[in-house]
Amino acid sequence: MNNKHLLKLADLSAEEITEILDLADKLKYERKNGVEHKLLKDKTLGMIFSKSSTRTRVSFETGMYQLGGTALFLSSNDIQLGRGEPVADTARVLSRYLDGIMIRTFAQSDAEDLAKYGSIPVINGLTDYAHPCQVLADLMTIREYKKTLGGLKLAFIGDGNNMANSLIVGCIKLGMTVAIACPEEYKPDADIIAWGGETGKLTITTSPEEAAKDADVLYTDVWASMGQEREKAEREKAFAGYQINDALMAHTKPDAIVLHCLPAHREEEISTAVFENHADEIFEEAENRLHAQKAVLVLLMGA
Repeated sequence: MNNKHLLKLADLSAEEITEILDLADKLKYERKNGVEHKLLKDKTLGMIFSKSSTRTRVSFETGMYQLGGTALFLSSNDIQLGRGEPVADTARVLSRYLDGIMIRTFAQSDAEDLAKYGSIPVINGLTDYAHPCQVLADLMTIREYKKTLGGLKLAFIGDGNNMANSLIVGCIKLGMTVAIACPEEYKPDADIIAWGGETGKLTITTSPEEAAKDADVLYTDVWASMGQEREKAEREKAFAGYQINDALMAHTKPDAIVLHCLPAHREEEISTAVFENHADEIFEEAENRLHAQKAVLVLLMGA
């Protein structure tokens, strides 16, 4: 992996993404067969959280432990970044203590500035613009279930948020086609739509049925993400009809899998029946956050 950071999947080539997935598969298989990988012995990852988390914190912290290193939890309430210290200053200070930084925050510019002013690898654990670590786990899961990625179709139903942005880029780079079904006013990022349109592998529609037609993978996320709680009622009204349920599944291929980045709000973006029917896939996807992120950590922070 030639890139020094993981800020967004658009920064990586298809070969670099595949390298991450291949290493993730190897680490997962060997770990389950009793092989230990102390590949980051004595290395320390600082984890900055401006947004709370279950999967991101636990998977990165566990991953660093399994790799022989240490992870430090740094909430915005505990460091000077949350009290007005410039990101540039925080980056330069932390670069003298740590071997890498993971940040989960609101603005993409915070992650970009950490990378710009620091001298150690920076990993985007989530911003309002992108969620590259989640999509690496998604691609890993799809490949496990389908044995390939090229030629598959993924349909995303719901808000054109950070997940939609990153899925468009990651899936298309690895040879998949993507269909996004969302209300007109909740489209993904305009630049990403333009990029996807140029590839000929992206469809944007307001019809969930059109997007889901012959899909190999059906994907959704919550309608109101963290920080959008005040919009909940408005969004519930806008996304009525955008639920993944048995009626929508009838439009996909018979062997389609269902993914959800979690947490899931049953009977909102996904029915309880569909969620439970595809729980094995969804929780394998959640586990793969650990393995995909371990691969990223090794490739960015290893010798």
